[in-house]
Amino acid sequence: MNTMNKQAMLEQIALNDRHFTQAPEAFFQAWKRGVQLLNPALFGKGTKDHVDQAEDKWDLCPNLEVIDQAIGVMSSGERVFLAAMVSFYNAEIGGALLKRVGVHGLSDLGDLDLERRQVIADLILNYTGW
Repeated sequence: MNTMNKQAMLEQIALNDRHFTQAPEAFFQAWKRGVQLLNPALFGKGTKDHVDQAEDKWDLCPNLEVIDQAIGVMSSGERVFLAAMVSFYNAEIGGALLKRVGVHGLSDLGDLDLERRQVIADLILNYTGW
């Protein structure tokens, strides 16, 4: 391996390390934006104050029972966005919700507005596991 390739590889490793060091906080901030766009009642303790005071993603876990009841009366865009968010928390339950709301693949997220697309993109980019 020549010096130029080795240097490029080392720079890529450093870039990856920096990204994944910051990813958990970036994921949390994106998650929090998503919670605020949806409805704080569906997450954590279910209050806006709790969202504001949350310190990590664990404070804002989806309330799956409430979501299961509420998702049926939401707009199609809200349902898709909520189901996509839940899928980060629990792939099996989120996958079932996505199927329930008619999402068959990532292209079905194309109807989301820019703000919600940005949240999903940030969640994907910064996901390191729940």
